[in-house]
Amino acid sequence: MFDLFPGLPAGTEMVILFFILLALRVPVAFSLGLSAIYAMWQIGFGLELAGDLIATGITKFSLLAIPFFILAGTLMGSLGIAERMIRFFRVLIGATPGGMGVVGTTVCLFWGAVSGSGPASVAAIGPMIIKGMEEDGYPKPYAAGLVCTGAALSIVIPPSIGLVIYGVIAETSISHLFLAAILPGLFMGVMMLLTLPFAKPQSGRAAALEKLSPMPHADKPYGQRLWLSFKESFWGLMTPVVILGGIYSGVFTPTEAALVATVYALLVGGLIYRTLTLSGLYNSLSNAAASSATVMLVVAYASLFGWVVTVEDLVGTYSGALLGLSGNEGVILLVIMVILLIAGMFMDAVTVMFICLPIFMPVVRELGWDPVWFGVLVMVNLAIGLITPPVGINLYVAANVTRLPIERVARGAMPFLLVCLIGLAVIGAFPQLSLGLLGPAN
Repeated sequence: MFDLFPGLPAGTEMVILFFILLALRVPVAFSLGLSAIYAMWQIGFGLELAGDLIATGITKFSLLAIPFFILAGTLMGSLGIAERMIRFFRVLIGATPGGMGVVGTTVCLFWGAVSGSGPASVAAIGPMIIKGMEEDGYPKPYAAGLVCTGAALSIVIPPSIGLVIYGVIAETSISHLFLAAILPGLFMGVMMLLTLPFAKPQSGRAAALEKLSPMPHADKPYGQRLWLSFKESFWGLMTPVVILGGIYSGVFTPTEAALVATVYALLVGGLIYRTLTLSGLYNSLSNAAASSATVMLVVAYASLFGWVVTVEDLVGTYSGALLGLSGNEGVILLVIMVILLIAGMFMDAVTVMFICLPIFMPVVRELGWDPVWFGVLVMVNLAIGLITPPVGINLYVAANVTRLPIERVARGAMPFLLVCLIGLAVIGAFPQLSLGLLGPAN
């Protein structure tokens, strides 16, 4: 039998082949599938098993949340809900120190509770925020970096597609994960704000404000403008209340919440704002379908990859190696975080979770770590991967939005990368930041 790497176990050959295919720029999903099928062939299992494994991997009820949350976020961007929200926050805090930088950070965090997807958030709200920040005097690359980072936190702030996938893989309560991610997500937003004073000098602030695009009701007093913008954006601002309130009150599950969010967006766009059109609905459906297909294709082929990992006992081998590195839990956690950071530089968050979590979760259980806290830590880590070259997908989306070279967008994101790493260390060092809202028993 033909053997690419003689003398190595099939599972190890699969991992090596996967990274070789990635280096050759083969799409992640196909790299997973081809390397897994090669390993199955080496083991001697019939390839007819592949179809059953793929079907089993994607026919999980919880995974239904992914396409519906993506669709909900796409609809809210196309139906003008995002634009109204940005207007409200711009009136509310646009004249404070930091101006549109504070507005951009706030909207990104708020939108994280709507979209659940980093790249989708950049595409939906990025153009409006970057334009406003540039008019307010911020350098365009810095504005793009802020949007990339704030949108990356969409996979931390609930409802998060990343947390849904983590909950499925780690067999952990998705509701608990959502609740645990609220404070860390807000904390990361505060960390982002710390970079604003270094972005531009505050001199010439008044002149910069005069350049801002005209706002509706600009001739009215502040209180009246705030009230009018709040009324216009009210139904959009209610979205996180409806989604998270329904989950935590037990009215519906996190998976059902994704469908509720989609229906809510259609009702608001069709009956209240009257911005829903057949062509707009078609575009939203096609864009959401393309994004969902990308994620689900990775999930499908990752099931093959995971099956080989299990059969070859790579989990036991590699997790045992991790536990043998040191008797110090802090050292082991640091090693895991570094592995995730490096993996996030080259792979998307979904792929990293399907490859790494089966190896890391036995270590988490062996050391007695809380899987909910670990899940939040993983999400913050993978959010950083969305803004880390060479494969930080948010950077590419922002480069497309701004027409800037990817190198300039990456440089603009560097201050945020630094504060995010500090935030990751704080969340890792203080588990109660994640577990405080869960109470004594979770």
